[in-house]
Amino acid sequence: MAGYDISKLKFLIVDDNKGMRKLVKVILKAFNVKNIIELETCEGALNEIRLFKPDIIICDWEMKPINGISFVKKIRTSNKSFDKFIPIIMLTGYSERKRVIEARDVGISEYLVKPISSKGLFSRIRSIIENPRVFVKTKDYFGPDRRRKQMWFKGEDRRHNKSKDIKAVAKARAKIIEKEKKKITG
Repeated sequence: MAGYDISKLKFLIVDDNKGMRKLVKVILKAFNVKNIIELETCEGALNEIRLFKPDIIICDWEMKPINGISFVKKIRTSNKSFDKFIPIIMLTGYSERKRVIEARDVGISEYLVKPISSKGLFSRIRSIIENPRVFVKTKDYFGPDRRRKQMWFKGEDRRHNKSKDIKAVAKARAKIIEKEKKKITG
């Protein structure tokens, strides 16, 4: 996969399926990645994050007793010593739109549906590198900005107007309202 040397990145793989962990590890090793830890439970991964400090986490959705969604929520919302900004790739067999939205809404960075390929995994890693999304904090959410597409607004950007511009708009609006009143009262 041309363009990036990801060999020095540290990956944490969390999947209860040993075969899937092995497959992901083989793909990462093909990219010359040396620092890979694989775990079968989210509980173990939560402990390992503090010690290993991964650059990217790849986790499955369906695990027990803590699933991948709860795992991501804990990372993104915990006040413990997790790096809340760790990019997380959700690797899952679920492709339904509602599942993708649910994963997005807990703060995953990328979503990859099984069966996986080296090209598919690398494209998600490349997306994390090339298109890092700013993190957003609201009352109900902390994680990467959920908007993927840049929507270029074609009009007046009123959010960044100076106060004198706002006053001018308010005066113009008041004049329009006054004219409308005169038409009605005649």
